[in-house]
Amino acid sequence: MKRAKLLIKHAEQIVQVCANNEDMLVGEAMRNIAVMKPEEGTSGLSLVIDREGNIADFGTDAILEAKYANWYFENVLDASGCCLLPGLVDAHTHPVWAGDRVHEFAMKLAGATYMEVHKAGGGINFTVEHTRNASEEELFVLFKERLQRMVKAGTTLVECKSGYGLDVENELKMLRVIERARRDDNINIEISSTYCGAHSVPKGSTADEATDDVISKQIPAIKAEMEMGKLHVDNIDVFCEKGVFDIMQTRRILEEGVKAGWRINFHGDELNPMKAAELGADMKACAISHLEEISDNGIAAMASVRSVAVILPTTAYILRLRAPPVRKMIESGVPMALGSDFNPNAFCLSMPLVMHLACVNLRMSMPEAIAASTINAAASLGRSRTHGSIEVGKRGNVLVIRAPKWEHLVYQLGGQNDIIAAVVCRGKIAYQNCKPEEA
Repeated sequence: MKRAKLLIKHAEQIVQVCANNEDMLVGEAMRNIAVMKPEEGTSGLSLVIDREGNIADFGTDAILEAKYANWYFENVLDASGCCLLPGLVDAHTHPVWAGDRVHEFAMKLAGATYMEVHKAGGGINFTVEHTRNASEEELFVLFKERLQRMVKAGTTLVECKSGYGLDVENELKMLRVIERARRDDNINIEISSTYCGAHSVPKGSTADEATDDVISKQIPAIKAEMEMGKLHVDNIDVFCEKGVFDIMQTRRILEEGVKAGWRINFHGDELNPMKAAELGADMKACAISHLEEISDNGIAAMASVRSVAVILPTTAYILRLRAPPVRKMIESGVPMALGSDFNPNAFCLSMPLVMHLACVNLRMSMPEAIAASTINAAASLGRSRTHGSIEVGKRGNVLVIRAPKWEHLVYQLGGQNDIIAAVVCRGKIAYQNCKPEEA
């Protein structure tokens, strides 16, 4: 008897997002996502995930019931009254750290800017101190709990940065924590690992000294761990910002990351116009995050090379920053992705909430928001050939929402605890939320 991991049946809709193997959706295409609905008079839609955890088939209940009549499924989900979406992709997080910064929230509410908090000893350097003092085991326990909360909110692929170590020993410690979770079969979420040793200038150092340390000490040490099979790193990140790393320092670090085989995926043009978008486009960056202060030239440059703009609605919301020019970027042909920016400054683990903020505050449509949280977010991590849409051969990461229309995931503000019925990662049921009458 042939076997498969999972059958999901009787769904009201299957939100494919893409139907033609697109690497990303740009401009008008973001508003025209692919949604499959059952034919009138039929019972619903079904989806099959194979033993390798990939999408094998999907279509009407009647066709798949006949086609797979003699198959054995390890699990079956009844999605009556529900919709299926690709598992959400969180394109930007800082999830490995100790010591919260809840006290800084009060400072910000009183009017303190991000850099004022930073100069007062708060911000990144506050978290660096607590993260350095934490053991690898303590960090792993905190990280694992955060990942589990992300899964419950529908995330099945997440980008995870280091960057609260700022020296060889502690950056390696953070990357080992990320690697441990990446290899743990009991943690049902996929991870893209980012080295972000140039997240801030350590106390007692200059930016030039920090740049030299990253290039001459940190990157070689990480490469050595990778060559021994102890670590896997996908991306290189730098906080390109006034008072942190300037354009030339950022370029030097990114160039070393490219030599190490990593994708460029960095912070740019957040608090001040730095021409980071122009730099990223020149270096063919896979993605650039924030971009609240992007220039018109930067927009044109990113559009020309299809560098993905990773927009972080929680950051502008919490820091009361000017919103990035999302509509102009979309209309100019810049690929647009979304991320939670989960970190001690922006404590948000929910991509549905991120999408809601993007729609209300940044004036994205709901189709644009779901495209930005699936296929385009996967593209920002170089994974859109395998993730980010419901297409045959792609990873079996699927979200089952308890609503007749997929838009409820964005519409119901703060309601994901009830609306998400199940989260599937690689064909395995990572989370299932039963109503009392279903239990």
